[in-house]
Amino acid sequence: MPLLGAHMSVAGGIYKAAEESAAHQCQTVQVFTKNASQWKGKPLAQEDIDNFRRAAKKAELKHNLSHNSYLINLASPDDELFAKSIEAFVDEMERAEQLELDYLVAHPGAHVKTGEEAGIKRIALGLDEIQRRCSDFKVMILLEITAGQGTTLGYKFDHMGQIFKQTKHADRLGICFDTCHAFAAGYPLFPKVDYDATWQEFDTLIGINKLKAFHLNDSKKGLGSRVDRHEHIGKGALGLEPFRLILNDPRFANLPMVLETPKEEGDNHDMDGVNLTALRDLLQSN
Repeated sequence: MPLLGAHMSVAGGIYKAAEESAAHQCQTVQVFTKNASQWKGKPLAQEDIDNFRRAAKKAELKHNLSHNSYLINLASPDDELFAKSIEAFVDEMERAEQLELDYLVAHPGAHVKTGEEAGIKRIALGLDEIQRRCSDFKVMILLEITAGQGTTLGYKFDHMGQIFKQTKHADRLGICFDTCHAFAAGYPLFPKVDYDATWQEFDTLIGINKLKAFHLNDSKKGLGSRVDRHEHIGKGALGLEPFRLILNDPRFANLPMVLETPKEEGDNHDMDGVNLTALRDLLQSN
């Protein structure tokens, strides 16, 4: 059975995310360990680290994740920004390691009009340096499938396959599959025949064994739109069928599957509860 969870707020203390996950009967959680729109964050206090570890253990959360800063760009052709991105990435790794998280989710980067080949090479070099500096860390980096806005890389399965081939430490990398992003990038997830074809292509170009986590998000935009806009489960262009297929796919049993859907809608301030219920209903119907 997959591990369901959501990206939770750390307002009031990072341990609050674990407590909120427990309140929603989740089995996993994703957090930001610092402000995702800033380069630097205040070091984690030992008290905060201990409180999170304790709360996560009490809630029996497994395969927990963090998501790194949106400012980081390992594909940048600018040497200063590239170096700054590596420094920020290492800091994110250190935070994830302190919290005993299993995974750190990262967008591969944007090539800024230098071309996909150059961008992929740059990402591989950056990842090698990060892994060199974090050689004894347990946390694994998960590269996230992207929607492909602008010059962002990672919207083609082949991009990820090439990164794995060019890095020296492919064994320490995995994939986070975002349903909204993949669909917007042009990979159909329904009907079943198209779902099967998408995963066959994934296995051929990346390897199904590299898949370690999911972001479960519906999409406001259509197939191949290349626009990253998350929607509530079953309320967007994906509908319910892709989520039913993923949740009940035996290949994905025991993988963390995390919501990144809007938190509030109208007078409803618990859309996580609504979306988690929608997913659980799909599991029960199989």
